[in-house]
Amino acid sequence: MEETAGATAYGVSLSGGGFDFYKFIRQPQTIVRILSWVFALVVFACITTEGYVNTVHSADANCIFNQNNSACQYAVGIGVIAFLACVAFLVLDVYLPFMSNAQERKYAVIADLGFSGAWTFLWFVCFCLLASQWARTHDISSVPEDAARATVAFSFFSIATWGILTYYALGRFRRGVNEVAIPTYTEPPSDLHTPYPPTYAPTSYNPTTYTPTTYSVYPNSGPDARQQAPFTPNPPLEGDASYQPPNY
Repeated sequence: MEETAGATAYGVSLSGGGFDFYKFIRQPQTIVRILSWVFALVVFACITTEGYVNTVHSADANCIFNQNNSACQYAVGIGVIAFLACVAFLVLDVYLPFMSNAQERKYAVIADLGFSGAWTFLWFVCFCLLASQWARTHDISSVPEDAARATVAFSFFSIATWGILTYYALGRFRRGVNEVAIPTYTEPPSDLHTPYPPTYAPTSYNPTTYTPTTYSVYPNSGPDARQQAPFTPNPPLEGDASYQPPNY
């Protein structure tokens, strides 16, 4: 289930989310899982109801696939386990949004990935086995052919559905690893009581008072004005004061 808001882990919000049934039922993964559940039911139901018949030569009931009881038993076992697993993983998909621990979600996704991949291979083996045994069945006069063909066909369909489930689980696992590996940055809450960080203590600032210098326009306008000598229009020249210019 995809969530776009907040930090996520394996496709779901880390804080835990709610459950929306209509959104859950419309998910492609849920639809494919329900189809896998139906296909598994058809396979083991066809074999358990019409998969064993007795011939005119024997009173014992044998498998309709070339009288190979191992083939029928293998298909029933794979089908029953797949049926139960689909129910379990549907419940797990519902419970996954309520998991607040990313590690638990990782284990759930890994279990889904491992089981889906294994059952894709086992359904492939089942299809090959049933198809080959049905091709070797020559006496089909007393064999329910529709049940045999349905078993082979739905075994093939199960390969596709479980392969799609494996693809979805692998995508969720990769997305979850990337989401957990990249840390999400959150803005720290501002503390209104602490004006500065604890590691920084600013030095005290004492401003100096500037006193401008006062200039006076007139020399005698202030008490500190300097006393100037009276003005002398013709100051005496330096040298001999008795010198007189000659008269012509």
